[in-house]
Amino acid sequence: MTSMLDDALRPGVTVPVDSLCRLAACLLKAPMAAISLAGESGQRRLGSYGFPPVPTGDDLRAPSDPVVVHGTGVQPADLFHDGAPGEPAITGYGIKALLAVPAGGRGERPPAALMVFDTRPRTWTDEDTTTLTEVAALFTAPHTHGGGPAQAQALDSAALLDTVQEAFIAVDPAGRIRDFNRAAEELLGFPAAQACGLPLADTLRPECGGEPIEEALGRLFAAGPGPAARRDLTVRHRDGHAIRTRAAWTVTVGAAGPLAAVFLTDLSAQAAAEDTAERHAGFLTALLDSLSVGVIACDDTGHIKVINRALRRVHDHPEGAPVPGDLPPTDLYDSQMRPLSGDRTPLMRAWHGEHVAALEVLVKPPGRRTRAFAATAQPITGRDGRRLGAVAVVHEVTLLRRMERFPACHAEVERALTSSDSIVEAAPGVLSAVTAALGWPFAELFIVDEGTGDLRAAGHHSSSGAEPDGFFGHLPVKGCGVTGRVWQTGKPMWVPDISRCRELTGEYEKRRAALCVRHGIRTVLAVPVRDGGTLLGVLTCYAGFVEVHEDLLTLLVEGVATQVGVYVALRRAGELARQLTRAQDDFLDLVGHEMRTPLTSIAANVTMLAEDAPGRGEDEQQMLHTVVRNTEVLRGIVEALLDLAALESGHHQLTIERVDLVTVVADAVAGIRLAAADAGVRLHSLLPDALWVPGDPRRLRQVLDELLSNAVKYSPAGAEIRVGLHGDGHHAELHISDRGIGTPTSEQGRVFDRFFRAGNVRHHGIPGNGLGLSFARTIARLHSGTIALEDNQPTGTTVRVRLPL
Repeated sequence: MTSMLDDALRPGVTVPVDSLCRLAACLLKAPMAAISLAGESGQRRLGSYGFPPVPTGDDLRAPSDPVVVHGTGVQPADLFHDGAPGEPAITGYGIKALLAVPAGGRGERPPAALMVFDTRPRTWTDEDTTTLTEVAALFTAPHTHGGGPAQAQALDSAALLDTVQEAFIAVDPAGRIRDFNRAAEELLGFPAAQACGLPLADTLRPECGGEPIEEALGRLFAAGPGPAARRDLTVRHRDGHAIRTRAAWTVTVGAAGPLAAVFLTDLSAQAAAEDTAERHAGFLTALLDSLSVGVIACDDTGHIKVINRALRRVHDHPEGAPVPGDLPPTDLYDSQMRPLSGDRTPLMRAWHGEHVAALEVLVKPPGRRTRAFAATAQPITGRDGRRLGAVAVVHEVTLLRRMERFPACHAEVERALTSSDSIVEAAPGVLSAVTAALGWPFAELFIVDEGTGDLRAAGHHSSSGAEPDGFFGHLPVKGCGVTGRVWQTGKPMWVPDISRCRELTGEYEKRRAALCVRHGIRTVLAVPVRDGGTLLGVLTCYAGFVEVHEDLLTLLVEGVATQVGVYVALRRAGELARQLTRAQDDFLDLVGHEMRTPLTSIAANVTMLAEDAPGRGEDEQQMLHTVVRNTEVLRGIVEALLDLAALESGHHQLTIERVDLVTVVADAVAGIRLAAADAGVRLHSLLPDALWVPGDPRRLRQVLDELLSNAVKYSPAGAEIRVGLHGDGHHAELHISDRGIGTPTSEQGRVFDRFFRAGNVRHHGIPGNGLGLSFARTIARLHSGTIALEDNQPTGTTVRVRLPL
């Protein structure tokens, strides 16, 4: 092979093979070109342009023999016909089309071929073949010219170089420009006639990475002919502005000596495009990083190319670190807490062509709180429909999901409270609901003891079901620790990380904090349990990770504490009411059994003394009559109390019969007319002919007498009292309306309680014992009826009694 090559090239002449390959590739707009020599031992590449490292060997196996034999260009169909096995070197480069023409002599000369390659399917034109043949002729120029051509003649012809799109400059060892093609004139602004013969350094003022161009050229000429060297070069236009280029230069040696062939590729457009792309990328990065939602995108291979600041924080990726190629899906779960495999993440589903809308994804890194995100993802496609990648956008919905859980939590707390007889019994259910809604492991409830004023545990809950050793069962110290401080101040306390809290400095507080850390507790929240301004207890909750959302979680837990506070207050009020009722019952027993006999004795003796009054003085007679009258009043009160107690306890039964309620009402109205006339009050009644109800006529008359008596008693002179009665098919309704002093709205709910008298009645000094309306309500209830009091506008009161027909 070496002897064949030596025969092909005359001594002292070196053809610029790589430059010819580059020229051929540029003229035919092909990515690769090569000159291959075929001989007895195979094929050998003499020069090439645009090839990456050889994938299958040093030799490019190409069809030199067919080219030489036929003497014409070889088209793609000659090599890539259907069913033909591809040459390994050809297929290794991804070549889909080639054009080859002879580049050597015939007969005794070694056969060679100049070839251009394309990685796209392509049909070559006749013009392509002609152009490539002209370039191939340069390879043979040293053998056909007989005497001293100019130095540039070994490289090209002016017509051929002017067709090259890249700027071409030939420079001699002295650094002077020897040739200048049309593309160089257009790029640099110098006419070829003016540039040739001028020093390269003074004319174009090239900048070669800070190195003088003379030194770079000196090394190039010293190295001699060889593969083209490539480096970035900045040259000056005729008007002085700088032009960034990429230079490919090599040395060729002709009959008249060496010459540097320099091809310049203008990088200005590329630099501008890169600058624009950099600005756009910077703008896009700033825009994405300013978003509160997370954004992630991948390319067509599925590798991550964009991840903004918000999403980096979710996955703990440093902001300045490179974009990770892949995200580990180990901390991603679906809404049912099932792990998401990599290909089921929203981004990868979109990469496979799926459109994902509002998919809930849970992120649960080890040792941190679970966060919920709504993800939307879609594929990215080009205009031609090709898949370019995918993008996913996520926004956090953790707060929303937590808020959605708390109505159910409040309902569960309400069920636990209403189904329990004490706060100690209700505490486990209450705390279980709270820990489930928060997603926290522990909670405990403390209630202030009414007797001692100490804060004592009412209950606790562990979400795991296990009792953490030494965690529960402690007695809070007022003013110390989280619970103790809330006990003292009555204000909520939030500790975001108890392992780093600097406020808990006392020995008790340090021990308690260390115990929390030992059991994996990080955030602690304690809120007061109140009834108005009264502190009833403290609700303390513990999180197993550093929590956020202080305001929201405090508000939600305070809502539960309010429920507990109302319950405790009502239970205590109910217990107080029961104690008062027992006290009233005891008082009634005392009145009934301890006062009745003495009163009977007093009444009997006073009556006997009164019978002897005519024999006494006038003053004594007056005193005896007063004693008799008040004794009867007192005995009436005692009898009323005993009667009321007997009715409420069931000792006195009603005598139920069919009663004409109209007759009962008419008789009661007639009975009160004389008293009403004495008070200057007019009575008006509107009654039907008859209205029959099941009832006890004597007890019903008692109700009417009491209501009419009150109406007359509290009405001013000249006022009217209206009595009405009607039936609606199911009930009989009696109403008595007066124009009296009325009852304050705030006290209307209590006027039927025993011994209660409205404030305006007491202030007017109107006598009474506070039993009448209580007596009327009891009788109405025993008849399965109701009695209610309401305002009679503009003044006065209306009492309504409803009885079933």
